[in-house]
Amino acid sequence: MSTGNGQYRNPMQRARGLGSAKAGTGHFWWQRVTAIALALLVPWFIGVLVSLIGADLDSVRTTIARPWNAILLALFVIALFWHSKLGLQVVIEDYVHTRAAEVALQLLVTLACAVGAFASLYAIGRTALMA
Repeated sequence: MSTGNGQYRNPMQRARGLGSAKAGTGHFWWQRVTAIALALLVPWFIGVLVSLIGADLDSVRTTIARPWNAILLALFVIALFWHSKLGLQVVIEDYVHTRAAEVALQLLVTLACAVGAFASLYAIGRTALMA
């Protein structure tokens, strides 16, 4: 018995082409990859923050300007905003049922995460290169 060709979909779903978009697995894995990256980077980030308690501005700039710190901070920012975008996308897909509102919110989330990531990377680069 064959289970292919969408035999479990009703005629309306077949006519509209609704069904698996074959993109859910990639989304699932990228969310897990960014979560693992964050799980590894957050303790480092907290350690750097704790080490900077009471430091002056020049010490903070010097710390960020160290190559490994700048690279890890950039990776942290990328993973953070990407993970946030993926998580908010799922929440919007699950709980917003008006198509126009869903599209608008997805656009807003994507734009906000992109602007936040680029602004953060710019600040890291500028601080690292100017110190």
